[in-house]
Amino acid sequence: ELEKLGLRDDVDLYVYEVPVEYQTVQRLIPALWKKHSPQLVVHVGVSGMATTVTLEKCGHNVGYKGLDNCRFCPGSQCCVEGGPECIDSIIDMDAVCRRVSALGLDVTVTISKDAGRYLCDFTYYTSLYQSRGRSAFVHVPPLGKPYSAEQLGRALQAIIEEMLDLLEHSEDKINCQHEH
Repeated sequence: ELEKLGLRDDVDLYVYEVPVEYQTVQRLIPALWKKHSPQLVVHVGVSGMATTVTLEKCGHNVGYKGLDNCRFCPGSQCCVEGGPECIDSIIDMDAVCRRVSALGLDVTVTISKDAGRYLCDFTYYTSLYQSRGRSAFVHVPPLGKPYSAEQLGRALQAIIEEMLDLLEHSEDKINCQHEH
């Protein structure tokens, strides 16, 4: 749906489906970062427990015990051996939540600090590690429970545009401080 809606004219949007497979994530995420050198990567995952659109603040390195779609689980039960326990996104998710909620969309947006220690969290941590925090993860409920594809697409569009806006303004401040 987001691919149909698009983003601002100055933003190139690339959409990929990431398989629910630990080993594929460990290969694919670094390859996508290398191929595109993006300003930001936003991962979106469906959570059967979600009833809101949920912005995840951080990814976790350890505690992966569930088998993936290939019936595989990392023996170390972690994403990156020796990596930090938790990596926060450089995006201020509280600010994104406030700003998107103020737009009056017919979708509730909330914040979480635990993406679930399965492939969503594994993917998020892998991307955060690869990008030094320049990633985001959004959990969405299954289609129709309660939101339509169009509602979720509009919400994701607003969320990503707010994230990019915050990122651009924070970089302006950093650049401004370096000039003085």
